[in-house]
Amino acid sequence: MRNIKLIIEYDGSRYCGWQRQKGETTIQQVLEDTLEKLCGEKVQLTGSGRTDSGVHARGQTANFHTRSKIPPDRFSYALNTLLPRDIRIISSEEAGADFHARFSAKAKKYRYSIVNNRHGTAIGWQYYYHVPMHLDIEAMEKAVKHFEGTHDFAAFMAAGSPVKSTVRTIYEAKMVREGDFIHFFFTGDGFLYNMVRIMAGTLIDVGKGKISPDSIPGIILSRDRTQAGPTAPPHGLTLEEVYYENIPVRDA
Repeated sequence: MRNIKLIIEYDGSRYCGWQRQKGETTIQQVLEDTLEKLCGEKVQLTGSGRTDSGVHARGQTANFHTRSKIPPDRFSYALNTLLPRDIRIISSEEAGADFHARFSAKAKKYRYSIVNNRHGTAIGWQYYYHVPMHLDIEAMEKAVKHFEGTHDFAAFMAAGSPVKSTVRTIYEAKMVREGDFIHFFFTGDGFLYNMVRIMAGTLIDVGKGKISPDSIPGIILSRDRTQAGPTAPPHGLTLEEVYYENIPVRDA
């Protein structure tokens, strides 16, 4: 059995997230059904992690085992002839026998994007959360850096999430502004359920003047979800990259 690694890009707008769910169309379900047709055998696809309904990915990573004789680098081309246009295989290769898309991952990078003007945008609107009111850019830039480091992020996790530990390490948290478009980037060793969307919602509240940028450390220490901002909508979130070798460091 060969172990094949895929890098996947998708627009999650019309899918009920990554994970297969009975009666729903998901990314995993579409990919597994397509692989079964291509390989002529039942295929179980393992992703680096779940993405929620409406969330996008530029660099989701997955692996599967197969007896198929298709050359590893040709899986991407063959799959892309069969998949819908909103799912693309960026690359395919044979991985080592021990490679596991989820358990081998060392870090992930997420981006949350907003458009900050009065009327929003028509082109690419499905990738940006529209925030029409004025935002204090300087305050948000100050606030975002407080997320860096190893912290207990219980205040930034959706209620009812069964996890053993809520401690996570954020290697880099930064904000990039491009005209009316604002992007928050978070690179960490793992993320709690809705953690990035809650951090983004909190930063937006900082920009609105509802939360002081200097209060972020206290919110983290509180471990109280009610102290953080709202959960930003899913369509602004994109999984950018999954790291398996070198953990990225901060920009100089």
